[in-house]
Amino acid sequence: MFKRAGNSLKPHIRTLHSRASSSASGFRQGIRAHPKVVASTGVAAAYILWYINTHTVYNDVTMASPIALGKAKQFFLPAGGDVGEVDELRAVIWGSNRSNTLIPEAVDVIRTPSVAKWLDGVALRDLVLHRDHAACVDARGDVYQWGVGFSGPVPDDGHKPQLTLREKNITQLKLTEGRLYALSASGKVYALAADATSQELRTGSPTPSSDSWWGTGWLWGEDESVDFVELTANEHLGWGEKFISIDAGNDHLLAVTSKGRTFAHPVNKNANAYGQLGFRKFEIPNPKVHHRSAAKSHLEVELIPKSLADPFAKSSRSSRPTQAVTMSENLAGVDDKNIRFCPHLFEVPVLQGVDIAQVAAGGRSSYVRTKTGRVLGWGANEYGQIGLGSNVALDTVTVPTEVVLWRSSPRSKTTCLDISAGGDLTAFTVERTDETSKVIDLLMCGNGQWGGLGGNSFSNAQGNPLRAKNVSGLVEYSDTTKSLQPIGPAAVTISPTGHVLLTLNTASDVDVGGRDLVVWGKNYDSELGNGKKSSVPVPTTLETPEGGRFMLRNRLAKEVKDLHGKVWKRGVAVEQRAVVGFSSSAVYWKIR
Repeated sequence: MFKRAGNSLKPHIRTLHSRASSSASGFRQGIRAHPKVVASTGVAAAYILWYINTHTVYNDVTMASPIALGKAKQFFLPAGGDVGEVDELRAVIWGSNRSNTLIPEAVDVIRTPSVAKWLDGVALRDLVLHRDHAACVDARGDVYQWGVGFSGPVPDDGHKPQLTLREKNITQLKLTEGRLYALSASGKVYALAADATSQELRTGSPTPSSDSWWGTGWLWGEDESVDFVELTANEHLGWGEKFISIDAGNDHLLAVTSKGRTFAHPVNKNANAYGQLGFRKFEIPNPKVHHRSAAKSHLEVELIPKSLADPFAKSSRSSRPTQAVTMSENLAGVDDKNIRFCPHLFEVPVLQGVDIAQVAAGGRSSYVRTKTGRVLGWGANEYGQIGLGSNVALDTVTVPTEVVLWRSSPRSKTTCLDISAGGDLTAFTVERTDETSKVIDLLMCGNGQWGGLGGNSFSNAQGNPLRAKNVSGLVEYSDTTKSLQPIGPAAVTISPTGHVLLTLNTASDVDVGGRDLVVWGKNYDSELGNGKKSSVPVPTTLETPEGGRFMLRNRLAKEVKDLHGKVWKRGVAVEQRAVVGFSSSAVYWKIR
């Protein structure tokens, strides 16, 4: 299944050809004089038959590609195809690389999982991939960015990762089209521009200060070269309360605090086009006033969802009234591409008093999971991605509404364990318990036109969450409990373009053998890693070159390096983690 170098057969073929091109008489004399030639020729022929029968050789490899012309050591997997068993930490990538988000080299598409040389020996805290840019957090908590969308089409130093946010102890990253959001271990949320040009500090402007009182910022100012802003809550956070998780859609950001409060942030003027913020009115700094204490230092703005501003949008033009305004006139002259467009996070009013454990953001939708395992969703719903059922025909849901996940199994107690969303596709990991058994199902809804629903169909709208095949209701025998135990997803990641990577929680008791990597959905750029370009509508285990299961593993790394190649620590617990981007996928080592 993984690509093998087709050129490796050429030396053997040339040898046989040179021997066969001798004159007939000379050849016959050689046989009579040296009988061992027959045996050696037979051995070579047998080797060719063995190689062809045991190695998959693809006939659609572009010979002009750097993968096929001398860079095999950088791209191909080691013998056995399992980077989890190699002593050195190695990350693998596959799918679209048109914007150099996977590797700095000029390769458009990587058809099968291949080694990313620039991440050798490196373990990360987080890795995120977008359409034209990408970012990661190394072991020291520093943020790096790269890609065509970040550095431009032809930068002087290539598309190598560039250090942009340092000494902030970052633990989590989220990307939008024009922003990078970073969450620190201390609970602070930072925003950076997605392109390097917009990160340049203006001459004479103050440098961003350190977020720690013991940093150099309080004494003589930090020598920062990149512009960033800290997002603050509009409501006072309680004693010891901090942000613990963030997630981002196309135009909005969600965050949850350690005390279960839910906040939302408008990335730009389109942040509430489908009601995904959960509120309409908020304040932003007045760009014409430079002093906070001055009068009218803030603007009161309103972002009205399209369905409310123009309820007759789908009617014929003859019967439609005058086009309604979807935003306040105050926003007319405001630049929403600036990271200081709105430096605040606003608590979602309807969710005040609701104890939230998790937030998740689709492309234009929002979801929260309570600590009791119930789910609420709001935002865009034209593909049924919120999961409210086939009876709800609303394109936009502006108020957080409960998603009924027990509808398909009314006799069991259903508890949601996790939510994953991407684009217009949503997955709910649920635990179903009755008097005799307990199982874990993966329920999916939304746009499945590329097979992302996992039900062996290509439906472009699914409002009622349905069980994904091959990954729901699985059980295994546990040596610890001497009984059958449910097997559920350890992690589910959904790309904005419609493919899904699932890490199945196999061998969870003893952590031996690793966890299976299961893939399905869109595959136009080989983002599923099977070497093909056809979509897969049912969850399928990714395989190694020998036909075995592609496993993600945990281990104790001998040493972990940062992105400068310096050793950070030795004896670090790490695990392999799968991530997805726009038609791209990667498996990297994450610090546990």
